Amino acid sequence: MEFDYIIVGAGSAGCVLANRLSANPNVHVCLLEAGPKDWSPLIHTPLGVAAILPSRHVNWAFNTVPQPGLNGRIGYQPRGQTLGGSSSINGMIYIRGHRTDFDDWAALGNADWSFDDVLPYFRQSEHHHAGASALHGSTGELYVGKAQSHPASEAFIAAAVAAGHRYNPDFNGIEQEGVGPYEVTIRNGRRWSTATAFLKPIRDQRQNLTVLTDAQAERVLLKGKKAHGVQVRHKGKSLTLQARKEVLVSAGAFGSPQLLMLSGIGAQGDLKPHGIALQHELPGVGQNLRDHPDVVQCYRSPDSTLPGFSLKGGLHMGKQLLEYTRKKTGTFASNCAEAGAFLKTDPALSRPDIQLHSIISLVDDHNRTLHWGHGLSCHVCVLRPKSVGSVGLNSANPAAPPRIDPNLLGHDDDLQTLLKGYRIARTIAEQAPMAPFKLKDMYSHGLYSDEQLIEVLRKRTDTIYHPVGTCKMGNDDSAVVDDRLRVHGIEGLRVVDASIMPTLVGGNTNAATIMIAERAAEWIASAC
Repeated sequence: MEFDYIIVGAGSAGCVLANRLSANPNVHVCLLEAGPKDWSPLIHTPLGVAAILPSRHVNWAFNTVPQPGLNGRIGYQPRGQTLGGSSSINGMIYIRGHRTDFDDWAALGNADWSFDDVLPYFRQSEHHHAGASALHGSTGELYVGKAQSHPASEAFIAAAVAAGHRYNPDFNGIEQEGVGPYEVTIRNGRRWSTATAFLKPIRDQRQNLTVLTDAQAERVLLKGKKAHGVQVRHKGKSLTLQARKEVLVSAGAFGSPQLLMLSGIGAQGDLKPHGIALQHELPGVGQNLRDHPDVVQCYRSPDSTLPGFSLKGGLHMGKQLLEYTRKKTGTFASNCAEAGAFLKTDPALSRPDIQLHSIISLVDDHNRTLHWGHGLSCHVCVLRPKSVGSVGLNSANPAAPPRIDPNLLGHDDDLQTLLKGYRIARTIAEQAPMAPFKLKDMYSHGLYSDEQLIEVLRKRTDTIYHPVGTCKMGNDDSAVVDDRLRVHGIEGLRVVDASIMPTLVGGNTNAATIMIAERAAEWIASAC
């Protein structure tokens, strides 16, 4: 049970690391995943996300602590618990973020993290449906294709243009601002997770790669200030795995700080109440949690071609299922979030500060509240929130969920930006191209004052599943890893996932997480 590299977490970053590092036949790599294999058909059928999201099926389904900014409500945090991690349960939208997001990382003192530095690594992973260009790659493992296009998605785009917003055919192009179709990690009607893209083609081909599923990492093993292995519970048994070179923690923005703290790495004040002996004082572990606060506008519609619940709609979905079975096209091949927008709430801003996701169905409370009938939804999220939260421990038991406090709407500026975004999205829904869908606002009809809408926001805002930052990269006192993702003060230990982002990117986080792993794999292979 000895390897050169042990990777903890087979998610968006871990599958990429496993692929790149095991490409060298002279090194032995072990990839650990706490969940099962990605066998579920709900994973691979894009519409299946609607069933996974509200359930515990291949989903950690974490809860937050009560959120003061949300009137004391407990938030919900779905995260992938299977090969591919959250790339196996996410909305499949491929967004890199704004180019200035990465320039911000570099400006914070992180060398080689500007947009010009990271662009080659985005391109390296990408297999873009339109081929190679200055901004897109065509030879990578990650397929990036066009989303399905329901008439409601086309109407949303037309309505946004009618409201005065520019059309943008490529949010990962020269400019991010505008409204248009999303590009998605779906290929031939099937989800293209990192497990499908990076792991499946090589898993049985490389004898130097060991993949253990149902393997819960309990702690990183330390000798003084050097990591030398991982203690794992695998199918009910405790195993000790030795790492000759490095332990790579890729358990995500919640799992990575939790594992470090369980290993005695963190702030003594966070560890002592749980009886965990301090091995290395690193107060930034679990701090700097950032996430996009998001509110969903829900509209009823009599259009039974929209996924929903009715007798007529059931007949339609039956036909769609038959089409998907035969051709892998139609509604079951859709991620439902087919169109969206990146917009400014103030024209004077240098970059968009809100993002919209137009959904071709009613998605209420993470799809946990179901309604008879049909409808449309529009997510509105704040791209660079000022609210900062934290991740801690509920218990010294590695099987216990972490303590998650995203502090959503904890800063009033986030609330005001979300309010402006809500009004912008509502204006789009009122434009003529949306008229054929006869929309009826379910939660804010007749409400117009700031006070009324703010109350709606506090009742209905939650996450849009983009947590980052809890093992942040940098060189200040609150940083956990340096700009090569090495844990400060510990030899042979890196964190490689979204938790290292010092600030949030302006958009969905999966693509940037894959880029981080590409970047790290090169440094790890060359031991720098």
